[in-house]
Amino acid sequence: MSRLIAFNKPYGVLSQFSKEGDHQTLADYINIPDVYPAGRLDRDSEGLLLLTDDGKLQQRISDPKFKKFKVYWVEVEKEPDTAALQQLRDGVTLKDGLTRPAQVKLIDEPTLWERDPPVRFRKNIPTAWLELSISEGKNRQVRRMTAAVGYPTLRLVRAAIGNCQLDDLELGQWRELDAAQFGTPA
Repeated sequence: MSRLIAFNKPYGVLSQFSKEGDHQTLADYINIPDVYPAGRLDRDSEGLLLLTDDGKLQQRISDPKFKKFKVYWVEVEKEPDTAALQQLRDGVTLKDGLTRPAQVKLIDEPTLWERDPPVRFRKNIPTAWLELSISEGKNRQVRRMTAAVGYPTLRLVRAAIGNCQLDDLELGQWRELDAAQFGTPA
């Protein structure tokens, strides 16, 4: 039976078990043998990270060919205009090519935990929150997409992968999920 773990990754934690400098890693939070991340979250990103002990399941979750949408809550500088939102929906040209079209909308600020350290606040520059869904995972893709359309990311929280949602999972906590929700690997 495959194991599937949902983890609410804090800011500053590396998405790996091996130590690297003085950074915290998954080993500081999860003591389960033989599970590995299905995809990654950058050190400066937060939220849902899935881990499994099944290589085929890991591929089914993270490989873009399976088109599992990943939903992010993104705080950006300034409020994006209609043209910028449409660019994200159409796909954005980055140095490594055109992204797949994203689903994106402005949202109210989600109810989240305090981030340590807090996001810098500048009185003269307003911020806005987006819900952005993508089905691929280029390196730092969401950050590069919002920057490319003129709205740098200040905070990035992954809220869902496919039908797995962060829900009420507390920061730094994990829970076991039913691996069957990702179907039988091809």
